[in-house]
Amino acid sequence: MACFKRGKFALTVLILQIVFIVLFGVFADYSDSANAKVRKNSLDPSKGGADPGANEVADIYPMFQDVHVMMFVGFGFLMTFLKRYGYSSVGFNLLITALVIQWASLMGGFLDMEGGKMHFNIITLLTSDFTAAAVLISFGAVLGKTSPLQLVIMAVCEVVLSKVNEWIGVTQFKAVDMGGSMFVHVFGAYFGIVVARVLYTRDIQEAEQKEGSVYHSDIFSMIGTLFLWIYWPSFNAALAPGDDQHRAVINTYYALAACTVTAFAVSSLLDEENRFNMVSIVSNMVSVANNMVHIQNSTLAGGVAVGTLADMMIYPWGALVVGFIAGTVSVFGYKYLTPALARVKFHDTCGVNNLHGMPGLIAGIGGIVAASLATEDNYGYSLYQIFQARAPELNSTKYLEVIQDLHIEAGDGRSAQAQAAWQAAALGTTLGMAIVGGLLVGLLLRLPFLNQPREDQVLDDTDYWEMPEEGFPGSASVEICTVDFDKLKGSAITTKI
Repeated sequence: MACFKRGKFALTVLILQIVFIVLFGVFADYSDSANAKVRKNSLDPSKGGADPGANEVADIYPMFQDVHVMMFVGFGFLMTFLKRYGYSSVGFNLLITALVIQWASLMGGFLDMEGGKMHFNIITLLTSDFTAAAVLISFGAVLGKTSPLQLVIMAVCEVVLSKVNEWIGVTQFKAVDMGGSMFVHVFGAYFGIVVARVLYTRDIQEAEQKEGSVYHSDIFSMIGTLFLWIYWPSFNAALAPGDDQHRAVINTYYALAACTVTAFAVSSLLDEENRFNMVSIVSNMVSVANNMVHIQNSTLAGGVAVGTLADMMIYPWGALVVGFIAGTVSVFGYKYLTPALARVKFHDTCGVNNLHGMPGLIAGIGGIVAASLATEDNYGYSLYQIFQARAPELNSTKYLEVIQDLHIEAGDGRSAQAQAAWQAAALGTTLGMAIVGGLLVGLLLRLPFLNQPREDQVLDDTDYWEMPEEGFPGSASVEICTVDFDKLKGSAITTKI
């Protein structure tokens, strides 16, 4: 029993990995574009074979790599602001992402299986990264307050709920959410916040002094911000086709730019000395994150807020407006809303409500409005590519008219108002599943054998990692060499701090 207690994390993840291997072996196969056995892949293109230069990986892989960097580098370093939790921020980020991309591929395959087999391609990898993003957002809400075993269980459960929610929204409701603002950001944020509330203990309140940052931890966190900022257009545009993808890049680019300028301005206005904020300073738990990292986080909110709208015809000025609103809301959220939520024990370590939750809601509401206003005059026949449910029904007069100019699949013939209603249904369902799912998973994570951190373990790397003897806050004394040239003529004085 003692051996099991010491090794239960390792045993759990090894069992999961073996299960993944078995499920991949039984159900997974390559899609045709990656399968050597498919005959057209070995034929000359002039004789009906596949064109090697036109393989889908050639188009998707660059943006997939951008999204991949966001998951492993962007999210990982963004969460390193905690002065005693840097190893865990980056390390557990790596662990969770590696676990989730396998499980998300399987869950997506189960929901879209054909002939008893899952067919994996570059799109599978990309959508698995999107699911990982939702889980990493939730990780930000519970950062420093869960054990590695709890994180693994949370991730496994959240992937199931996230994939089912996405399947309902995309397949059943036929809602449009190109940048995943609803299905990734809103779901991940509110799932994580509810889990954090359920797991709240007095030990978290008593660990308040560990929640601040130090100079170098905030610099590392800004590395994550910059990687996320640079690659966010790829996140929002990767799955869009043709001109939709081009438009998504443009809209995201301008939304991020406007959001960043606005965040700097509002951060300065909210400071009594007109300074910019890039530091988390905590004086007591009820004012947690009262000065929390506006520049590290709020500058990214525009990428979230434009996600649902990314491929829509909102025009560059509309993208700027979205970014302006997102930057303002996010900074005010960090300044005032996060402390208010902390008073009622909604302890959100990274403030994911302000970077992902509220901007995601802005995107969802914006998508409802944009869908209600979308007409053929504004979009041309591309209207039926973006809002596929609005395409004419099969063999209708309108369908026969449109099909002559554009190869589209038959739709449901929805009106603009009906599409807007389904967009609202998708947003509401996402919120409901995130909140209820977070509550249930949070209760599961409270089980004693999952080892929730207690007392000194909260917000601290020490119990989970082999630590260096020097450099870690509170570790062995660090020697600093200072020189007094006037008195000692260059001789060194060693002091201890």
